[in-house]
Amino acid sequence: MIIVTGATGQLGHRIVGHLLTRVPSEQVGVSVRDPENPRARTFADRGVRVRRGDFTDAESLAHAFEGASQVLVVSVDKLGEECVKQHRAAIEAAVAAGARRILYTSQMGAGAASHFQACRDHAATEEILRGCGVPFTSLRNGFYAASATRFLDHARETGEIRLPADGPVAWTTHADLAEATAAILADEGRFDGPTPPLTAARALTFDDIAALAAEVTGRAFTRTTAPGAGFRDQLIAQGVPAHYADQLLGIFAAARTGEFATTDPTLGTLLGREPADMREVLGEALR
Repeated sequence: MIIVTGATGQLGHRIVGHLLTRVPSEQVGVSVRDPENPRARTFADRGVRVRRGDFTDAESLAHAFEGASQVLVVSVDKLGEECVKQHRAAIEAAVAAGARRILYTSQMGAGAASHFQACRDHAATEEILRGCGVPFTSLRNGFYAASATRFLDHARETGEIRLPADGPVAWTTHADLAEATAAILADEGRFDGPTPPLTAARALTFDDIAALAAEVTGRAFTRTTAPGAGFRDQLIAQGVPAHYADQLLGIFAAARTGEFATTDPTLGTLLGREPADMREVLGEALR
């Protein structure tokens, strides 16, 4: 039994969909906070075992992970101490359930000294995995391309990409990472410990993205640099909580120091094709 947590989320539901093309549905289970979620119900209709599992409720995890051979812990949408605490609870529950291997959706750039809080959280979670006593695979996912398109929301109307100074980022799609994760789950033990960076073939700055946006739309896009403090104040004025605005600034600081610049062929090998690039992503997002 392969258990996938967070299976109704943006990444998790795609992983399960691809996994069902590789293994029988009776060998797949999902751990979700709401079993009545439409995506969870769809999986149940396909023969997937659906059980409630909440990272803040150890009893629910014991039930959700029952009989697991592998557990994929999809990282939570939290930051800092609470994030790591929830990941620890999921890892401990997987160990208690007797899983042979624990997999975790980490990120390229994971490190205790990262400028980006999420990468520090991933590093802390990987340390828990190293000490859990069970073989593990940490999926070092490329930075999600969906984040780049969210940064373009204002530019859709104005043509101006006004953001803090950045650096090259290996923007990678949820769809490609989900397909690769399913391949790894279906080939147990293919990677032991952290994987190579699972990235698209090119790392791009927002200058590059502005040029690509102009090419795919036929419209003019310009890239201007916003001072970090001013960008933070603008986000807060738009209703973004201050702590989240600080985290967004951390992404740009990390990019400037090259934390997300590495590219690697491993993702393409897993997919058997070239990963999607930002030209494709922008063609979808800006049309």
